[in-house]
Amino acid sequence: MTTPPTVLTIAGSDSGGGAGLQADLRTFFACGAHGMVAVTAVTVQNTIGVSGFVEIPPDVVADQIEAVAVDIGIQAAKTGMLASADIILAVASACDRVGIGKDGAIPFVVDPVAASMGGDQLLADNALDALRTELFARATLVTPNLDEVRLLTGIDVTDVPTQKRAAEALYAYGPQWVLVKGGHMKNVDDCMDLLYDGDQFYELPGPRFDTGDTHGSGDTLASAITSQLARGVPMPEAVAFGKRFIVRSVRDSYSLGKGHGPVSPFWRLSTDEV
Repeated sequence: MTTPPTVLTIAGSDSGGGAGLQADLRTFFACGAHGMVAVTAVTVQNTIGVSGFVEIPPDVVADQIEAVAVDIGIQAAKTGMLASADIILAVASACDRVGIGKDGAIPFVVDPVAASMGGDQLLADNALDALRTELFARATLVTPNLDEVRLLTGIDVTDVPTQKRAAEALYAYGPQWVLVKGGHMKNVDDCMDLLYDGDQFYELPGPRFDTGDTHGSGDTLASAITSQLARGVPMPEAVAFGKRFIVRSVRDSYSLGKGHGPVSPFWRLSTDEV
């Protein structure tokens, strides 16, 4: 058999299985990629919320990255929950050593998990600063939602013009590409995501579904994009694939537990459509 592309997620574990590295691995599999992990934190959570977490020591996070890089090889990587400034700095250093990032050979998608589903800040201020100054400067693509945009730039996105202004502000931190997701812009009928390369804006509209079962949507989108970058697909096409993938995954989301159920990439197992 042909060996599938190898993709690394640097993220936290979700004990409820809806988001985090569990969502990443589920999406990698559905997209035909071999998923690998560098665990940053173990969370105590379910569909209702997060009640606690334990950070993995930063040197252990870095060691996981290097262990898979020197043996298996990494064709693309993404981040999720990074938990602290110390872990972010360790990840940045490890990525430099193995060639992950926009100046290396390995595409690097930074999903800055900095806000809860309710918009509350999840990272300390020094960790937000480390995201801006360390990881964004190394990123091939950053994929913040609107709550994360507000925390990172101070811009409250309410329409496409402010979405473009936010993309420009994020691009100034150094990533090669910026994707400002519009799913949290509840005052509009569709879900407009905006891709920016410092010169051109690419608009990716999509339908809005009446569901509260959207847990793991950001992880799933970023993972689908990363799986395509691992195949050498150009960024605009990889993001367009990810957009189509998450639209179907939200459409097929399912109820679970007493709170927010997850989006579902399982549709990909029964059809070749995307």
